[in-house]
Amino acid sequence: MVVNWLRETKVATAILTVLRLYIGYSWLTAGYHKLAGGFDASGFLKGVIANPVKGPDGSIVYGWYVDFLQHFALPNVDIFNTIVPVGEFLVGLGLILGCLTTAAMFFGLVMNFAFFMAGTVSHIPTDLFIGAIILISGFNAGRIGLDRWVIPFIRNTVYKSKTISKQKA
Repeated sequence: MVVNWLRETKVATAILTVLRLYIGYSWLTAGYHKLAGGFDASGFLKGVIANPVKGPDGSIVYGWYVDFLQHFALPNVDIFNTIVPVGEFLVGLGLILGCLTTAAMFFGLVMNFAFFMAGTVSHIPTDLFIGAIILISGFNAGRIGLDRWVIPFIRNTVYKSKTISKQKA
């Protein structure tokens, strides 16, 4: 019932647009500041590896994630120094423009969960909640935006070419 309301009503479209702009601005500015300010993730990664998230009994909760950070992310920090700020900026841009909104929000949620598993809390729970609402809303979240034209174009070209390919086979 709520999902249908989020996906189909004009009132939800307006509310989703406000939420999308709010969280998009947050992502865009975070990415921009990292791009403009010489971002280096190595200090953050070393801090997470040295002080991972622990449960009430003192055991490491996300051991596999700490291993990933220690054995892959830190040795390849130059890659992460690029993909984190560019990813944040593109997520924000996609949300603000309402272009490929669900894809942008999906990748924003992936980054939010990565930061969350690293032990960063700040405004992440709010971002996760708003992001889940936007993701569940699907096309309606970007209806007041470029998705109004982009999604039908993609549907018509991709699905049309698949239908033509099947008919030829």
